[in-house]
Amino acid sequence: MREIVLGLIVLNFSQAYAARPFVTDDARLTTSESCQVESWSRLYKNSTEIWALPACNPTGNFEVTAGIGLAKPKDTATTQDYVIQAKSLARELATNDWGWGFALGRVNHPDITPGPNLLGNTYAYVPISISTMNDRVIYHVNIGWLKDNATQENRKTFGLGTEIQATNRLLMIAETFGDNKSTPYWQTGFRYSIIPNLFQVDTTIGRQISGDLNTRWISFGLRYTPNSIF
Repeated sequence: MREIVLGLIVLNFSQAYAARPFVTDDARLTTSESCQVESWSRLYKNSTEIWALPACNPTGNFEVTAGIGLAKPKDTATTQDYVIQAKSLARELATNDWGWGFALGRVNHPDITPGPNLLGNTYAYVPISISTMNDRVIYHVNIGWLKDNATQENRKTFGLGTEIQATNRLLMIAETFGDNKSTPYWQTGFRYSIIPNLFQVDTTIGRQISGDLNTRWISFGLRYTPNSIF
């Protein structure tokens, strides 16, 4: 179970504007001179994850995300994970066009990687997004690298996702993601805007491809995205 949780943690927080409920990131940022807050819970058969990730974009093209996650297995103690990530765009995504960027971050696992620096997983990736049908269908591709500092193992990571604008308020998603050392995962679900461009809720189901029932999950999340804070 530890491998499953850590594998998802690596990709979980790479979620800026396309964000929840996506794991695959997109070539967009939080609104310029503003912040957003995302929080979600993922329920497995034998454990639960709870995450809270605020992100800010004070300058217009430099987004910083920092947050905390709690993993609560049924039979063992709760563990904590801390995330910090920076992201910038080289080409901004536009309607019926494409864009790309770069992200770099670290996940700290103090409960499983003790030491004065609390080092965890270091990662980097390139998010690429392609808009079609006047933004009604957008494709996302992630290509990246991860180093697990607990094992000193390097991994190649990937994500492939599609978002479909079903209505003005309803967004459908489907994706697959993973790395070259383990079987990939899939996820599908939707996001609904209760207050457009401000407050959204979402839910997904997913599991590891060919995985057992322990890899299956259902998630519930929310996202608050005000237009301006600074």
